[in-house]
Amino acid sequence: RVADSLMLLLVLALSSNTSTAAIASPPAPHIKHSYSFGRTFLGLDKCNACIGTSICKKFFKEEIRFDTWLSSHFKLPPSYLLSYSGNYTDDAKTWRTVDITRLTSKYRHDRADKRICTSLMKTKTCSLERALRRTQRFQKWLKAKRLTPDLVQGLSSPMLRCPSQRLLDRIVRRYAEVPDAGSIYMDHLTDRDKLRLLYTLSVNSHPILLQIFPDVEGWPFPRYLGSCGRLLVSASTRPLRDFYGAAPEVAADLALQLLAILRFLGTNDLNYFFYFTHVDAGTFGVFSNGHLFIRDASTLGIIDKEEGSQLTDEQQEYQDIFSCLTMDYQSASVSCNSIGEKHSLIMVCRELLPQLLRGKFPQPLQEKIDNFLQHCANGLTDDQGVNEVVAKLAELLKPLRSCNSRFAYRYPDCKYSDKY
Repeated sequence: RVADSLMLLLVLALSSNTSTAAIASPPAPHIKHSYSFGRTFLGLDKCNACIGTSICKKFFKEEIRFDTWLSSHFKLPPSYLLSYSGNYTDDAKTWRTVDITRLTSKYRHDRADKRICTSLMKTKTCSLERALRRTQRFQKWLKAKRLTPDLVQGLSSPMLRCPSQRLLDRIVRRYAEVPDAGSIYMDHLTDRDKLRLLYTLSVNSHPILLQIFPDVEGWPFPRYLGSCGRLLVSASTRPLRDFYGAAPEVAADLALQLLAILRFLGTNDLNYFFYFTHVDAGTFGVFSNGHLFIRDASTLGIIDKEEGSQLTDEQQEYQDIFSCLTMDYQSASVSCNSIGEKHSLIMVCRELLPQLLRGKFPQPLQEKIDNFLQHCANGLTDDQGVNEVVAKLAELLKPLRSCNSRFAYRYPDCKYSDKY
């Protein structure tokens, strides 16, 4: 009986210890599947010959996800693509679509990186940052207190073909990859920041344009959200090519918005004249609310109506390694003084509007529209002719658009406005 009692006490003691241990010990850790980026995919291994790092935390915290991230076993999308569709969140509950874009294709990036090493370091591989830091141009950037036209001479970006001091000051003051100093002087830029800015301007000025002419101030560009390595993130738009088969009222609405953007680029409060060096079906994009924006600003040139260009023709033709990072550098034969408002309209009349408006409307209206577009595409004698063509085409298209919730960007305002 004593032995039975002792055995019972022993069992109870062991049970008590086990229960206490179970309560005191922490729960088994929840295994969270993490997506492995790798520095190479983002281009972080190439920094500071990259765009920036302002949005890297969101990538690694999975607050930016590619559309292919549906479950843990999916890998990252192919690195050779130029852009990706993704989702972005600030609170892990609500998500919005974004575009994740490279400055140029990875193939071109790799070729340019190789060219830097072979031409500057005489090797097949090298430290890109060390090689670019040794260049004469970057050494001038390091010593400069202010970004001046001579520091960007010969860069292939159309935006810098005819630079003014006013435009360059705006770039420094609004460069979003550094803490905002609101100063035209580059004192708040570290050596690393200067190299990133120079690299971005050399390869593709699209992210810079989104930063210095933000959508919240009424400029027709998608919102810049940040960069990580050689990828930038901006608000998502569907390319205009997706709307070539749209209903007549949608096509008319988009065509009117396109004409309005061209008019705005030629005449705006800041007295900058924007012109396209090339347009295609991906140049413009449409938000989910039907609003048309410039989706790809890489082919936009800027002329300052107040100051004009401060580079001579000789300076414009200057070339070094930074002039050829896009691999397709070509000397621009068009003088800054010879570019007028008709320049962009003729391109749009040739490449975009016929695709958008062809065969959409009853006769004789369709014939009138086609005739206007043909006249525009064949070239205009002067900028006055541009205004007349735009006004007449807009007059034909305005009665064709409707006022309903399909056009959320202007509904219900259109109910109470005569201009609609």
